[in-house]
Amino acid sequence: MIISASRRSDIPAFYSDWFMNRVRQGWCVVPHPFNRKRIYRVSLRPDDVTAIVFWSKNPAPMIAHLNELDEREYRYYFLFTVNDYPVELEPNVPDLSERIAVFQRLADRLGPRRAVWRYDPIVISNRTDWDYHRRAFERLCRELRGSTVRVITSLVQFYAKTRRRLAALSEQGFEFGLNLTGRDEARVLLADMATMADNAGMEIMICASEEDFSDVGIKPSRCIDGELLSQLWGLPGPWPRDKGQRLSCGCTVAKDIGVADTCLHHCPYCYSTVSEKAALNNFEKHIQHAPCMGALPDGIDEEYHGQQD
Repeated sequence: MIISASRRSDIPAFYSDWFMNRVRQGWCVVPHPFNRKRIYRVSLRPDDVTAIVFWSKNPAPMIAHLNELDEREYRYYFLFTVNDYPVELEPNVPDLSERIAVFQRLADRLGPRRAVWRYDPIVISNRTDWDYHRRAFERLCRELRGSTVRVITSLVQFYAKTRRRLAALSEQGFEFGLNLTGRDEARVLLADMATMADNAGMEIMICASEEDFSDVGIKPSRCIDGELLSQLWGLPGPWPRDKGQRLSCGCTVAKDIGVADTCLHHCPYCYSTVSEKAALNNFEKHIQHAPCMGALPDGIDEEYHGQQD
């Protein structure tokens, strides 16, 4: 079983101590994302975990725990999102220079194949236009050259909650391009990004895109990638696609242990956070030694030992 930690939140940035407590216990519980009364018990024992895929915009707090993960013989790699956005779009991430330094430190520790860069998502606005992304991506390619061999990008998806949160920025002068699919400008930008990535020694892929960009040198991505696990550790397949994700998602089957509305980065384009208030409330009610991250669902306490639903 592959553990995803996590699409729904930034566990390395905000819940690394909780995660390590659960590793030591050998299990955690996860509420169903659409029905919190349904609780799943997930084994975190090394014998049961094929690998862990960490998703983060600031994995610095997790780096202190990597020696213990190695001693316990876990396999893992990081999906590390590094963008160069105005503070309004990423209000609570560390300074860009700090994030670049953490990326380089992580790559020195793990090697460039286990530090996957996400330039994600591409948000087009009057303050982050097509040329803005060309300049930002080219700069980051220079900074991260040698620290990674793969970059994953995507075009922002405007779910209802995303539209509501971005609409609030109109009061600060933002105007957003709401439909990027099929835009000639998007194809030209991605073609330029493919060239920049290639020049920096990186393979570029696109996440969950219904549009085919292979003609400009960008393949569909597998953020949770069983084939990468085979390359890194010689693990045998097959690696079935996760049918629980969108049809355009190529990820390998995994168990996500995160909980929505728990991340404190407060990025308004996020699809996993309804509101800053909800995320802060869950964080404040979070108990590091509890079996579940965030606020405990009804029927779950710190000593919960229920079986998998």
